Amino acid sequence: MYKASVITVSDRAANGIYEDQSGPAVSKMLIAQGYDVMNTTIISDEKNKIIETLVKECESGVHLIVTTGGTGFAPTDVTPEATKAVIEKEAPGIAEYMRQKSMEITPRGMLSRGIAGIRGNSLIINLPGSPKGATENLGFILPHLRHGLDMLNGEKE
Repeated sequence: MYKASVITVSDRAANGIYEDQSGPAVSKMLIAQGYDVMNTTIISDEKNKIIETLVKECESGVHLIVTTGGTGFAPTDVTPEATKAVIEKEAPGIAEYMRQKSMEITPRGMLSRGIAGIRGNSLIINLPGSPKGATENLGFILPHLRHGLDMLNGEKE
């Protein structure tokens, strides 16, 4: 069983202005697929805070780290930049596939800047912040992630 963490990146949710719906929805999907969701965290849109949280999760032995939020065009959207500062290898096919599938639903899918990459034995994936966008995008890739995690963790050559 792989360990997962879900990090919601949102100033408004972190400040209690609204209730996070994306994080719980993503967690529910991961649990339904057999992942052990170890942590769910809500943090503000601060690059250094995102970096610190991602590194902490990687160092704790979590295999899959999914972020929601901070992937758009707003000045405060810095999740991809923080993720780039943390990862050792990019996994561009994951983000490309999510964007491709999203654009089949809405042309606005092209506006997501989320990335995916690897640090140590952890795979980090950025999802959009809306519950609909986060669950759709995770749904596109979730059936295929276990094989990648198996390879990353030495289970398959």
